[in-house]
Amino acid sequence: MNRKQFIKTSVATTGLVAVSPFALFGKSKDEPQLDKKIVAEFVGAGHGKFEKVKELLEEYPTLINAAHDWKLGDFETALGAASHVGHKELAQYLIDKGAQANIFTAALFGRIDIIKPMLDLFPSALNAKGPHGFTLLHHANKGGDEAKEVAEHLAYLGAKETKTALY
Repeated sequence: MNRKQFIKTSVATTGLVAVSPFALFGKSKDEPQLDKKIVAEFVGAGHGKFEKVKELLEEYPTLINAAHDWKLGDFETALGAASHVGHKELAQYLIDKGAQANIFTAALFGRIDIIKPMLDLFPSALNAKGPHGFTLLHHANKGGDEAKEVAEHLAYLGAKETKTALY
């Protein structure tokens, strides 16, 4: 590469780096966020108000993965809410609509095939704090007979607590 080509390439590259990520990904920094009150209502409904969840999701489809901060970083989604109260039907509905499932939801549904490799890869997740401090063991217990194998495996690994302090 000669000097002239180097300068042209450097100027072009610098120009790309200086471009706002919003311009690169087609989003404007001025686009509004979801209304925090609606997010709180949706996540609150995720604790068992199935019809309200359906209604809000129909009106605001982008709520599907919205998280509400109850306080000091206690983040929760509607799926997280349905999972920790053991509402499998609502949890499955949200997953079918595109909600991001996680290890806590896998524990609720008794998915030992997911839990074992996740804990092999990330052993400290055994004591992970879900919404409000509810643990994997709590979620497995909420899963009933379907999640009994998961609960037993978690206990074998040393899980004892069903809820821990967040702060």
